[in-house]
Amino acid sequence: MSVSLKEDYIAGFEGQPQFRTLKQAAIQKVIDQVNASSSLHKIYSLSYFQREAKHILEKLKLESVVLINGSWQYAFHNLEAYYTLVNRRIVYDMVSPFVDETEARRYEATVVSEIQATLSAPPKHAVLSEGEMLDIAHASAKSSFDYTNQTGVALGKKVGSTKRYKFLDYSFNRVVPFQTYAMHNGASREKHFSPPNDLNHYDTVHAEVELLIQAQLKGINMTDTTLFINVLPCPPCSRMLAETSISELVYVHDHSSSYAVHMLESTGKKVRRIVNV
Repeated sequence: MSVSLKEDYIAGFEGQPQFRTLKQAAIQKVIDQVNASSSLHKIYSLSYFQREAKHILEKLKLESVVLINGSWQYAFHNLEAYYTLVNRRIVYDMVSPFVDETEARRYEATVVSEIQATLSAPPKHAVLSEGEMLDIAHASAKSSFDYTNQTGVALGKKVGSTKRYKFLDYSFNRVVPFQTYAMHNGASREKHFSPPNDLNHYDTVHAEVELLIQAQLKGINMTDTTLFINVLPCPPCSRMLAETSISELVYVHDHSSSYAVHMLESTGKKVRRIVNV
C-alpha cells in the first residue's frame, strides 16, 4: 500500500520547503505501470491527514510499515504512532527519501536556495527592536533540516540606553556534514532511541555554536552583545557562552530546568525571558 499526505507540509513545519510533502500525482505514473504489469503485487493508495496516522495504524491489518525519514516532527519513538506499531507488534523500517547521497546533496542545494530567497534577514547594522531580533531568531530556525528540533539565534549590540539593537548576524542549528544527512542516513536520536532533551545523540551543530563559528570567520566583535534565541541554551552550550564576551541573553522557551539561567547569571551575564512575541 502506498500512502500520501493531504497536507502540503509536514505538520509543525508549515511553509518550510525542506519539509514539503510528496503528492501522489508525482508518483501516479509509477503506480499505474506497476498495476498494469503482470506482477502479482499491486499498489493500493491511501491519502490521509497526518493527525489520522495513529488511527490508520490501529485499524489496518499490516504486516510491516516503511517510514520515510523526515516525514514527522520530533523523534518518531516519542510519537503515538510509534507506540501503536509496538503495541500491535507491527515491524517497521526507516528509509531515506533519496536514492543516494548525490541526490540528497542536490536536494539540499536546491532547497537552501529557496529558503534563502524567502528569508528576509535585515541588512547588517540595521537597528531593530528586541521583538524584531527575536523574529529573526525564529525565522532563522526554519533554515534547519533537523526535524527533531529547530533552533535559531540572532546577535545584536544594544544602542545606547535604548531597547534597540544593531543587528550583527544570525544562525541556526545546522545538520552536518550536510543538511540532508539525517534524512538520508537516519537521525541519531532515532537510531539510539534518545529521550527528549538528550544531549548525547543529535545531528546538528547547536545554533549558539554555529553563531560563534560564523562570528569568528566574519571577524565580528562579540563584546557586550546580546544573543537572542528561541530556546534557552542547553547546559554544554550555556557553559560555553559563559566563557564568551556576550553580555546578555534573551530567550523565549525554557530548557533543562533553566540551567543556563543560573550558569550565565553566575558569570555576570544578564538573562531575560520574553514570552509575548
